[in-house]
Amino acid sequence: MKSLKQNSYLRKVVLAFIAIQLLITAPALAHHPLDGRLPANFFEGIMSGFGHPVIGFDHLAFVIASGLLALKITGGILIPIAFVLATGIGAGIHLLSINLPIPEIVIAVSVVLFGILLTIKSQRKKNFNYGLKISGLAGLAGIFHGFAYGEGIFGAEPTPMFAYLIGFIMIQLVISLGIYFIANKARIIVSAKYLIPILGVAIVSTGIVFLSSALIA
Repeated sequence: MKSLKQNSYLRKVVLAFIAIQLLITAPALAHHPLDGRLPANFFEGIMSGFGHPVIGFDHLAFVIASGLLALKITGGILIPIAFVLATGIGAGIHLLSINLPIPEIVIAVSVVLFGILLTIKSQRKKNFNYGLKISGLAGLAGIFHGFAYGEGIFGAEPTPMFAYLIGFIMIQLVISLGIYFIANKARIIVSAKYLIPILGVAIVSTGIVFLSSALIA
């Protein structure tokens, strides 16, 4: 009976997470730092850089997923680092006017995939090579996420552009590594074996919403 009650409670929590994600994601689709206006100086550039990964819930979901997934895998700290560094490369690709295929779809799929990785038990969590492979996937995803970031600064002057790049790299590192170090030190998420899968479901639901939107568009 106790097990059934726990399962029922977990299902309710999962459904609540999905409902919250559906509610907050849809309105966020139309929001961008500075209301879409290009930053005109260093301050606006760095603030816009801080804002883009946070306002964009698809990007934020992946950043959070990378930090959480780092807890489950040996050498997992490389996952958020690889992702964040790759976003800088992706932004550079956009600024060089090089187009990537279906970036919005790839971004949404990456969110779904990493959410799924959070929901399943890793049978190879002590295998460092497995961590390297996931880091490689994170880096590939980062190129596409960074490509989307590049849209927010394309055409700006060099100073705000440089500040923007610094801003979105810094905020992603702070969020992903902050989640990793705080949770790892406090053992809050590690000891709560149901919490990471539940967050994984929420991240998957976010990715599905964005994927549906990208496919319809």
